[in-house]
Amino acid sequence: QIQGMPYGNCLLLSDGPVNNSTGIPFFYVTPKDNTVADLLKNPVASLTLPEADGNFCRKNVIDPEDPRCARLTLTGQMVTVPPEEVEFAKQAMFSRHPVVRKWPRSYEWFFMKMNIEHIWLQSWYGEVSAIAVEE
Repeated sequence: QIQGMPYGNCLLLSDGPVNNSTGIPFFYVTPKDNTVADLLKNPVASLTLPEADGNFCRKNVIDPEDPRCARLTLTGQMVTVPPEEVEFAKQAMFSRHPVVRKWPRSYEWFFMKMNIEHIWLQSWYGEVSAIAVEE
C-alpha cells in the first residue's frame, strides 16, 4: 500500500568488532522484512546515528535525540556482503550483538552493508556540515 514511499526502520548494525571498527555499517537482515525487500529493489538508503555516547550529551545528561546532541547521517547504497567479507561481517555483528546467534534460522538471514556515498554531521539545531567519505 505504500510502494515507492520511503519509511524508516530500526536495524541492529555494527561497523566491526569492538577492537576493529571500520566505519562501514554492516547489517544482519532477512528478506522477510519489508525494509529489506524494498532495499533489494532500490538500494538507496540513509542512516542517522545520534551522539549517544558523546561527551556533551553524557556530561550534561541530555537525551541523545535532543537537537543539541550531534547526529551523523550516512547515505549510500545497501548491498549484499560479498562472500569474501561474510566472515568479517559475522564477527562484526555477532561480537557486538550476540543475541542474533539465537534468531530463528528459518528467516534466511544474510549480511548487507552500506557503501557510503555522502556523510553529513548535524550539530546544534540544524547546522549541517558535509564530511568527506575518506575521513
